[in-house]
Amino acid sequence: MNLIDVHCHLDICDDIEGVLERAKASEVKKIITNGINLDSNKKALELSLKYPEIKSAIGLYPIDALSLNEKEINEIISFIKGNSDKIIAIGEVGLDFKEDDKQHERQKEIFKIMIKLSKDLDKPIIVHSRRAEKECIEILEEMQVKKVIMHCFSGRKNLIARIVANKWFISVPTNAKYSRQFQQMAYDAPLTQIFCETDSPFLHPDKLKNNEPSFIIESYKIIAAKKGISLQEVSEIIERNYNKLFSHEN
Repeated sequence: MNLIDVHCHLDICDDIEGVLERAKASEVKKIITNGINLDSNKKALELSLKYPEIKSAIGLYPIDALSLNEKEINEIISFIKGNSDKIIAIGEVGLDFKEDDKQHERQKEIFKIMIKLSKDLDKPIIVHSRRAEKECIEILEEMQVKKVIMHCFSGRKNLIARIVANKWFISVPTNAKYSRQFQQMAYDAPLTQIFCETDSPFLHPDKLKNNEPSFIIESYKIIAAKKGISLQEVSEIIERNYNKLFSHEN
C-alpha cells in the first residue's frame, strides 16, 4: 500500500530518522509536515528538502499570529512567497475560537490574508478550525476557495455536508480509533473527499504520548470499517485524492 499522512508536525517530533524509518516500514510513502510560525516553517522546509518522502506546507497558526505585528506577519508571507516552488500547500492556517478572548476578528483578518496568498500562489490550503468550523467555512465560501483540506474537522454533520458540496477535502485523524465523532465523519464524508492524518506528535490512536506517521494506518482502518471496503481500496482512493489535489506538485 501507499499510505499518506497529510498533516503532522515533524519539526517537533523526536528522532526524525527513527520516525521516518518506522514510517517506511509501515508503508507510508508521503508525509506533509506543517509549519505554524516562521521558525517551524523554516524547519518544515528544511525537512522536505532533505527527505524526499516529506513534503512541506508552511503557514501561520491562528493563535501564534495574534502575538505578531504587521512586520512579522509580512516576513512570514515573504518567506512563503520566496519558497513557493518548494512547498506543497499553505498550512497550517485558520481560526481557533477555543478561548473567547482570542481576538476573533483579528484572526479572521489574518486568515483572509493567508487564503488570498494560497490563491495567488495556486496552492491548496490546510485549515485549522477549532470551535470555529462554521466561521471557517463561511470565509472559505465567501472567498471562493477551491483547494481545501479541513484538518481534524470537528464540525456538525450539516457542516460536513457543506464541505462535501464545495468539493473540499476532510482529513480523518488517528484518534478516530477511539473518537466516535471522527468515526462518524469517516462514515459521512465520501471517500473521494477524504484524507488521513496523524497530527503528530499529537492525537495518538491509543492516547499515548508521541504520535508519528507510522500510526496513520489506524485512520485507514477506521475508514475501511465504516465504508465496508478493504484497506487496499481505501489506500488506492486516497492516493488518487492526493494526486488530484496536488497534481501540480508531484
